[in-house]
Amino acid sequence: MYDPSAIESRWQTWWEENGTNEPDLDAAARPFFNLMMYPYPSAEGLHVGNLYAFTGADIYGRFRRLQGDDVFEPIGYDAFGIHSENHALKVDTHPMELIPSNIRNFERMLRGAGLMTDWSRTVDTTDPCYYKWTQWIFIQLFKAGLAEKKEAAVNWCPKDQTVLANEQVIAGLCERCDTAVEQRMLSQWFFRITDYAQRLLDNLDWIDWSETTKTAQRNWIGRSEGARLHFPLSGAAGAAGGVAGAGEGTEGGGEREGDRIEVFTTRPDTLFGATFMVLAPEHPLVERLTTDERRADVEAYVRAAATVDLVERQKTDDREKTGVFTGGYARNPATGEDIPVWVADYVLMDYGTGAIMAVPGHDQRDFDFARQFGLSIVQVVCSRAALPEGADPAEVGGGEAETAFVEHTADEILVNSGRFSGMAADAGGRAITEWLAGRGLAAAEVNYRLHDWCISRQRYWGPPIPIIYCDDCGPQAVPEEDLPVILPYVEDFRPTATGVSPLARNPAFHAAACPACGADARRETDVSDTFLDSGWYFLRYPSTEFDDRPFDPARMRKWLPVSSYIGGEEHSVLHLLYSRFLTMVLHDLGHLEFEEPYHRFRKHGLLIRDGAKISKSRGNVILPDEYIARFGADTFRMYLMFLGPFQRGGDFRDSGLAGPQRFLKKVWDSVTAAAAAGRTGFGDPGVERALHAGIKQISDDLEALSYNTAVAAAMDYLNTLRAGGRTASIDEVRPLVIMIAPVAPHIAEELWARLGGESSIFDHAEWPAWDESKLVVDEVELPVQVNGRLRATIRVARGAPEDVVREAALAEANVIRRLDGVAIRKVIHVPDRMLNLVVS
Repeated sequence: MYDPSAIESRWQTWWEENGTNEPDLDAAARPFFNLMMYPYPSAEGLHVGNLYAFTGADIYGRFRRLQGDDVFEPIGYDAFGIHSENHALKVDTHPMELIPSNIRNFERMLRGAGLMTDWSRTVDTTDPCYYKWTQWIFIQLFKAGLAEKKEAAVNWCPKDQTVLANEQVIAGLCERCDTAVEQRMLSQWFFRITDYAQRLLDNLDWIDWSETTKTAQRNWIGRSEGARLHFPLSGAAGAAGGVAGAGEGTEGGGEREGDRIEVFTTRPDTLFGATFMVLAPEHPLVERLTTDERRADVEAYVRAAATVDLVERQKTDDREKTGVFTGGYARNPATGEDIPVWVADYVLMDYGTGAIMAVPGHDQRDFDFARQFGLSIVQVVCSRAALPEGADPAEVGGGEAETAFVEHTADEILVNSGRFSGMAADAGGRAITEWLAGRGLAAAEVNYRLHDWCISRQRYWGPPIPIIYCDDCGPQAVPEEDLPVILPYVEDFRPTATGVSPLARNPAFHAAACPACGADARRETDVSDTFLDSGWYFLRYPSTEFDDRPFDPARMRKWLPVSSYIGGEEHSVLHLLYSRFLTMVLHDLGHLEFEEPYHRFRKHGLLIRDGAKISKSRGNVILPDEYIARFGADTFRMYLMFLGPFQRGGDFRDSGLAGPQRFLKKVWDSVTAAAAAGRTGFGDPGVERALHAGIKQISDDLEALSYNTAVAAAMDYLNTLRAGGRTASIDEVRPLVIMIAPVAPHIAEELWARLGGESSIFDHAEWPAWDESKLVVDEVELPVQVNGRLRATIRVARGAPEDVVREAALAEANVIRRLDGVAIRKVIHVPDRMLNLVVS
């Protein structure tokens, strides 16, 4: 009798006692590093989304192992961070007590799921033996000038009371708690990921990743080509002289950086249409440009803008435009005209330079603003086809505000743009940039949407940033021999809205000696972003036994980059981007021989339940424990993979588990019957052909992560084996046992042993090979008679047995009509020749 509970418990114990999932990392002949995204150990325990991802990765690893690879499949716990700390606050339990308990529960659940995990190499990001090396990585970047502390506008989550990286803000909301994010000016630690923007972008052209994930990274990095333009300040605000004359352009070039407004634009061809400028309320030039008579209005507007959350400010298309005139002017470097400088909250300090040249003739936001405040609108580009015959491009433009807005088109030319009028827009933009560059007023530039990675967190539960501040020597890295900087036990770890870390309330931690001069100094009290922990964890797995190095060079050469990585696409511009950056940096600093961390990445899909997104608020969360207890891990694993394409996801329905459950019971019955009968060989060519077709399809499907169709192919083959109540031979069922082993490893181990195989199936079985010649379908045309008269002709495989031929005959419409109301008394079957049904 098939008893999943007993079988699964027995084999999980056997795997553990025999170390069957612990490859010899030094002796492995065919190393294959199979990585899955490690979970954060929440108090709720392992949820079905985790198990869906882990099962998909585990199946691929087991498949490669059966093909002869030495598969290393480790797992760990991303246990630091805001989520864990917030839960500890909620349940009033210190995270140093709560997290170890959560980890024990997760390990219990992961073991019960039947993963092929090497438990001897588990990592825990809260273990000082691990975060010692997280701090070491920070120091490497600090020494290389890639970690710097600077005053900047940062994203502040008022609920979590900490700074967030740009990548942790989704549509203006905190990606963890959905609270509207505010902007604050704070001194924070940043990693200079922008130095690697182009390289991160270029490598996407050749790495083997899911295309949607690569697209997400390309969009986030956001390369744009354009020009940086200088608009000299005019009048009393400027220190570089007066306004240019009525002629074209200004000489410029002598002004200091504070004497100009800089903008980056991808459309320098529209410069002649810039009729005003707009600064973000936080722009440092606002105060200088504001005249005395405008100061009260400007200061009131800036104060009001500070209360508007970032989500609202980003709604630039559907918000009513607000703004205030500073009273100051800047010179349009192309026209030499003074244009007014405004302040408006639809310009964000975090994007570009925090200033824009407003071209209301060709930008919808600027057009709406100009109409709102009665500002000048000039047309400077138009479709070549729309240019009136005989019209001079230099004199086209202007018009009323209601009609002057012109959409951009593919065949644009410049109009009303001085000497550049009549040029194609792209060529004209380049020519304008070159012209102004000669006067020190422009420079061609490539810009990126990507911003430096803010890693400071004003929370408790994280690795302390390993920096000591000395009044004489400045910031100093903690000496490597003094690592780790241990996170102390702090009774009151609750964050505050002040922006100061809870560690600052611990004088014993805060006080330190300067590593350079020995004077009294103070430690950094911020902790690092949890994405720094996860940005390198895969590098640690093969080297967990080494205490004197983060990763062993010989192990790195043998096992890295990661062979296969499967995970969620929600990490496209968080973990995946950061881990690529850290790998590149460590490569450049001579610590790694490769610059991309993963040979192959594939994203998995998402599950829904009964047509609705799975969430606590909907009350439809799925905890695997109860399903595994009821159906067994093998059935649950198989169902998760069968409910839809793995890389798209599917709809979880309780009723769906019955199918995989029945299938595994049928496999059990068929294999145990074959073992009892003891028959070998292939007596039926149709079964042999079905087997080779199944091997080919299942092999191809598993390689492509098409697990649902692989399971379906196994079901089809089993139906062929059992057709007509036949008992299969050992040779017919043994390949089936091997082929379901990646998906249902426990029952496969048990049946392999019952067929006489040496345990474990993953060490002693070979993935079956198919024979192309066996896939050729050799068919014959067979006449079907009823009482000796021809009623139909059917095509069946050569050598097909009587029951198969009869079933095909009884599906023919003409035969069905002739059998209506009569009984079949006798069946005369001449193999490959004819079938005669004798009826009365």
